[in-house]
Amino acid sequence: MKLFLFCVLICLVVEINCWGRGDLEKYGPFQIALRSKLIKCSHDRTLDLDVSEIDVYFYDFPRNEIETYNIDNAGKGILSYRELDKTKRFIIFVGGYKSNINKRTEERVRDTFRNFPNSYLIILDHSPYTNDKQGNIKSYERSVRYVHYIGKALAQMLTTLSEEGISPKNIHCIGHSLGGQILGHTGQIFYENTGEKISRITALDPAGPCFSNSFIENQIRSGVADYVEVYHCNAGGLGTTSVLADVDFFVNKKGQSQPNCKTPLIPGIFDSPKAAKCNHRACIDLWTATVSHPDWFLARKCDSYKKYKGGSCSANDVTIAGFWNPGNATGVYYFSTEGYDIQ
Repeated sequence: MKLFLFCVLICLVVEINCWGRGDLEKYGPFQIALRSKLIKCSHDRTLDLDVSEIDVYFYDFPRNEIETYNIDNAGKGILSYRELDKTKRFIIFVGGYKSNINKRTEERVRDTFRNFPNSYLIILDHSPYTNDKQGNIKSYERSVRYVHYIGKALAQMLTTLSEEGISPKNIHCIGHSLGGQILGHTGQIFYENTGEKISRITALDPAGPCFSNSFIENQIRSGVADYVEVYHCNAGGLGTTSVLADVDFFVNKKGQSQPNCKTPLIPGIFDSPKAAKCNHRACIDLWTATVSHPDWFLARKCDSYKKYKGGSCSANDVTIAGFWNPGNATGVYYFSTEGYDIQ
């Protein structure tokens, strides 16, 4: 590790590019926080891992009702829900590593969509397979092995809904971190099952470690839904640097660091675990804030953050980022949250 840090300093002094895309994820704050041990990444799809302990929470807020189903029976359970309105929007949220139904992120998502009209909210709790009970390194390795199988189980649930008349055009899947990568598998398998695509997948700072240097089929990507959007908030740290989707939004400074997170001069390498988590989580807060603020945030198409900051992209295409993104923008966009009151 000392050798790596020395090389980083040399790179800074002589201003040369000493690493390639994805290397920050390999050696970034996740690794430093874990005493610099290397994570062993496996995306093996031949293991046939069981994920039957996933819980699916179905929220009908106007009725103040919550139903909980096992993932294997969730499709049929939802279809049997009394007076189910199949024309409503189905909003599905998949959290990241160490998430569970009682975490702050899931509460934020519930609060965000509590009063959203004509919709149901569904939250996956995959924590039996993505917790940290074995210690951070072993647990994260274990979580990565389960990504494909969690995604497949969700795809099977959505396939059941589709077969009974719920249109994929009414399905919007949102994933944070590991959840964003899970949805790459969900979208692909759903398409293989049905010949149709989920309307939209939103990946909020999809996980970087074990994914940025992986094959594209192991990642969230364009083509697995009618429209795929990715938001980068801690690129090179806990989030991926890879440009993956129909549209990739890089938020604030290079999509790496967010306001009030006490990020150091070199984000992605010297971050404290607290700063990295703050940047990573910021994607949740800013994206959910847009649900009740349709005019937030104006994003501009640009080749680089340097050009965006310097104003040389001021005549380029613009779009609204966040929940109300109209879904017709493609390419790489940048936006700032400066001046917005994100709670």
